[in-house]
Amino acid sequence: MSELAVEIGAWYQAPGGQTFEVVAIDQDEATIEIQYFEGEVEELDFDTWAEMTINSVEPPEDWTGAYDDIERDDLGYSDAAIHPENWAGPLGVIESED
Repeated sequence: MSELAVEIGAWYQAPGGQTFEVVAIDQDEATIEIQYFEGEVEELDFDTWAEMTINSVEPPEDWTGAYDDIERDDLGYSDAAIHPENWAGPLGVIESED
């Protein structure tokens, strides 16, 4: 039986070892929408949540689990700073406007 309070954005681990995040709660319909790390979305009712044996866990460090074909280059991170060819530094922009 789950005694954990359901919280949007919180991560949990099911008995099978799958981790999931609570992405929505609908009080009117008494449902909880969860998304597994791999991307599958599932809807649970409040009674099912109360019957589950789950543990609260930390969010995964690698959030790209739901995106099978994403490459590191697609994340937009870069080790090299990109500047215009004539860039002399942040003060150069201010001095050139005077």
